[in-house]
Amino acid sequence: MKNNVPGAAVSIRCQFTFADGRCCRMPRHADHSSLCLFHAREELQLREAQRLGAEISASLNGDFLTATDINHVLGKLFTALAQNRVSSRNAATLAYIGQLLLQSLPNVKKEFEFNYDFDSWNQKLAEATPLSDPPSAPAPALLSSATPAEDS
Repeated sequence: MKNNVPGAAVSIRCQFTFADGRCCRMPRHADHSSLCLFHAREELQLREAQRLGAEISASLNGDFLTATDINHVLGKLFTALAQNRVSSRNAATLAYIGQLLLQSLPNVKKEFEFNYDFDSWNQKLAEATPLSDPPSAPAPALLSSATPAEDS
């Protein structure tokens, strides 16, 4: 079904297609060009999760070979959890992985020789990308029915 506005080819139904080929039958949300409220919110959460995952996993050095690298990433994880941008279940899993990385550092240091002078290390810390601010509030209708990150 299409709008009766001349020159407008905007469907009034959600354009989301399920894996089995069926289309969502909910009406398109006014604040989104092609999706209903549920699928628009789902899309927004997926985009934020992908962006946040890339930000959290970016360490100072590009790898996780120092306690400072791991501490930096865990600090960003703590901030994201405090802002309710990461579920406590995912945060606990990532923190556990961080703990395993920290426990393996003595063996990593036996394999690699680390030579950092104080000034170059401070420069790396100064250039480190902090966690971005939470996304700005989406359209009021999307925000009013959105729920905080839940444990799943």
